[in-house]
Amino acid sequence: MFETTRIDEPNKTSFYESVAQETRHLLAGEPDVIANLSNLSALLNLHLNDINWVGFYLWHAAEQELVLGPFQGKPACIRIGLGKGVCGTAADTRTTQVVPDVFAFPGHIACDAASRSEVVVPIVQAGELIGVLDIDSPSPGRFDNADAEGLELVVRALTDSVQFKQSIQA
Repeated sequence: MFETTRIDEPNKTSFYESVAQETRHLLAGEPDVIANLSNLSALLNLHLNDINWVGFYLWHAAEQELVLGPFQGKPACIRIGLGKGVCGTAADTRTTQVVPDVFAFPGHIACDAASRSEVVVPIVQAGELIGVLDIDSPSPGRFDNADAEGLELVVRALTDSVQFKQSIQA
């Protein structure tokens, strides 16, 4: 059984380094992508303060859209087109999106009216889009560039630990 305790690091850089290390330990040796994404969403939900949704959207190339994957939070939008909303923009541009006020983001998709800010990190492995990590907060301005860089580190720990194309049929 995997055990975790609340990470209490003095700054965001060391906090996210600890979360990334814990991610590597949590995912080590488990080949099932859905199980790994489920556990990682739970781990992030445990460690991140002031969030109301954390989860994954997986890229389905045949449909050219992101499809809801494992998450923690209220029920969510199931399908998001490439370039649509914050998640679709992150997937299309393959760049992390930090949105301090989702109501100011053109084309924002409101799955939960309580969400006020968002960060979305694309998941890319071997040059191929796998999906996105999406995290929402009820507080405006909750996420900054340090969160983006830290979550990119967590996503790298994920892609270093899991072989997506061998494990998932999208």
